[in-house]
Amino acid sequence: MEGAEARPPPLDGVRVVELGTLIAAPFATRVMADFGAEVIKVEAPGEGDPLREWGRVTEHGSLWFTVQARNKRSVTVDMRRPEGQEVVRRLARAADVVVENFRPGRLEAWGLGYEQLRELNPRLVMVRISGFGQTGPYRERPGFGNIAEAMGGLRYITGFADRPPLRVGMSLADHIAALYSVIGALMALRASGRDGVGQVVDVSLTESVFSFLEGILPEYGALGVVRERTGNDLHNAAPSNAYQTADGAWVAISGNSNPIFQRLMRAIGRDDLAADPELGSNPGRVRHVRRLDEAIAAWVAQHTAAEVAAALERAEVPFGPVYSIRDIAADPQYQARGMVLEVPDPRFGTVAHPGVVPRLVGTPGAVRAPGPPLGQDTDAVLRDVAGYAAEEIARLREQRVL
Repeated sequence: MEGAEARPPPLDGVRVVELGTLIAAPFATRVMADFGAEVIKVEAPGEGDPLREWGRVTEHGSLWFTVQARNKRSVTVDMRRPEGQEVVRRLARAADVVVENFRPGRLEAWGLGYEQLRELNPRLVMVRISGFGQTGPYRERPGFGNIAEAMGGLRYITGFADRPPLRVGMSLADHIAALYSVIGALMALRASGRDGVGQVVDVSLTESVFSFLEGILPEYGALGVVRERTGNDLHNAAPSNAYQTADGAWVAISGNSNPIFQRLMRAIGRDDLAADPELGSNPGRVRHVRRLDEAIAAWVAQHTAAEVAAALERAEVPFGPVYSIRDIAADPQYQARGMVLEVPDPRFGTVAHPGVVPRLVGTPGAVRAPGPPLGQDTDAVLRDVAGYAAEEIARLREQRVL
């Protein structure tokens, strides 16, 4: 879009203080930082975010962390100390948003809860991410994505009927909660822009997962139906599954609208199934899903992945190979959309980062810098944002608060 370069990013001028570790809170602030927010990441001196030691770790640190903390400034503060708590108060006074994922009650014990901080900054938006939310009988329980996915209903319906509940291959609950946190923060900022009054954005990992359960709750409430695990089958549409090709690849194929089903059956040489009136609508196809899957699987197994792709593309049938990360990194669509970025990093040389999502055509986000070394920006932030004099910063260092 012409003129996009001249427009500031959408969150330019928004200052965010991150009091978070690991996944949910730091991923939320990463999204904000990608779109121009100034994110000040507060970490424990000498330790930092545990994510610095998660995933694949080299002598230079965690590769995951360099992505999760990109575009942020790192400040070290011991929040357990009164002097450190005062540093956080002064940062919050100058902030638009504070994002935290401590167990409920921890910040209050340090004098850093919302009620204390809003006295210093009435327009402050505070995003609070926890396992179960800031209220209710489970509020003080420690909460992790694993537990949220179990109690949010996701694990119960994931996997095959004859096997145990299955974990999705990444921390889905944390990332869903992080996106809700960004949405909530932006809505709260819009409200405070109208009346100057901040508020708490209370995000529960468990509720975030629960909110994704489609029609499961109303179906149970009205009909008493409990959805069970069905592997790769869809509950209300067919055919839709993954099938193995002659050269050992897997391809996902969806033929679950009436016209697409017709085209798919003709593409695999099964005009008899295309003409079967029992299969003319989704309810009938769901009843005969095994028969359809067997027919599609038999055809796919006779062809290479390239041959399957060519035939389905000609027939305009939705399909996609089941990609590994190697496949993603080499795929021309990902490359064309800037979804695999080579980001210079002073420690690693170059690190592959996922591109910025969502794609704003007029004011796009950007990766400006990889995750910083621990405490890299402490002095500058305390001086320029929190208003500390050089001698005060030196004294805090002598006291090992920073």
